[in-house]
Amino acid sequence: MTNMTRIIVATVISNGFVAYDFTVYGFSAAIIGRLFFPAHDAASSLLLSLATFGAGFVMRPIGAVLIGRYADRHGREAGMRLSIALMALGTWLIACLPTHAAIGASATVLIVFARLLQGLATGGEIGPASALLMEAVPYERRCFIVSWRGASQGAAACLAALVGTCTSALLSPEQLAQWGWRVPFVIGGLIAPLGWFLRRMPGDASAATLQPAATRTPLATVLREHARPLACGILMMAAPSSSIYIAVLYMPSYLTHTLQRGPAISFLIASLSGLVILIVTPLVALAADRLVSRKTLQYASLVAALGTAWPAFHALTHGAPDALALVIILLYVAIALNNAGAASVLMLEAFPKHRRAAALSVIYTFGVVIFGGFSPLAVAWLIGATGNVMTPAWYLLAANCMTLLALNRFPERPSSVRRASA
Repeated sequence: MTNMTRIIVATVISNGFVAYDFTVYGFSAAIIGRLFFPAHDAASSLLLSLATFGAGFVMRPIGAVLIGRYADRHGREAGMRLSIALMALGTWLIACLPTHAAIGASATVLIVFARLLQGLATGGEIGPASALLMEAVPYERRCFIVSWRGASQGAAACLAALVGTCTSALLSPEQLAQWGWRVPFVIGGLIAPLGWFLRRMPGDASAATLQPAATRTPLATVLREHARPLACGILMMAAPSSSIYIAVLYMPSYLTHTLQRGPAISFLIASLSGLVILIVTPLVALAADRLVSRKTLQYASLVAALGTAWPAFHALTHGAPDALALVIILLYVAIALNNAGAASVLMLEAFPKHRRAAALSVIYTFGVVIFGGFSPLAVAWLIGATGNVMTPAWYLLAANCMTLLALNRFPERPSSVRRASA
């Protein structure tokens, strides 16, 4: 295996591991709520468990700044080894923790601590992983190679859905409560040594050209000098973040609770959406590498998403059969979530090499927290307040418009300058 191939494989596997471990908690939230957050009713336990899930999002910006800057100073692989170590520690802690019935409130405190570690790791993963992939390959292949970071997250979502569904189907409720809920976390923990081994590459080439210790810039200066690309980049995350959290993660709840559809479609949405992201993202990135501007296909995807969001939800809310509903959702996912490669490369190329990892981590993490993490809650509240079941469509239309405007304002250097500074 060549060093370049090893870099790509290590980054994809490890990034997928981080995404899997952060996501799989959601599939076990109900059981974890009962075991670690005992309350007077099941609903309260679930809410406390989901609040702990949200705690991971709170730590993402901190991880983005700390691990991103660490990677810019000590090398991309050093930053990613730190993130995978933190994620592995948090995952194994959840997998092995005694429940509240065994050790009391200490169990609750420790599982919250584990989720904070996972959030810290997730926030610091995206920037170093994307920067390493981009810097490891020739200019003409940047979008395609970087796209595998986004594709690996699709694979992780698919795997998390499959593991969660299989454990629920194969084990009895008693077995799930006793030990079965730990299985997805153990599987995730077993992936960590492979990712760690692949990331222990001799001679981190990226470290040689990073910012010298004597000239390191304070964070406030970085934010001031790069205010426009950072602000526009965060706004550009509105469409992809809202799309994945509404069209993929919130959609099963929307279909079953709001539109009164059967629960069987939930598994298919989660697993097949991840599969669509895995397949479509690299294909679109291949085309993006052939174009002069990194923005061209992003414009096309955003316009297509604007044209399909309202008709898609109109069909869903007006009695489309489950099979057709699934096709509609997957089509929107394919249209709206296919530009991880071009978007990431556009953002990375806007910053000097010694600030890329931290910059993309900040953009991605703040964008996801602001526009993604709270979008299901916002949509559910608006549906309850207005009674309008088309609310998700209007939310996605607004998010796509915001991203379209931010993309237009994002500074893109000429291709000759980008190639020379590679």
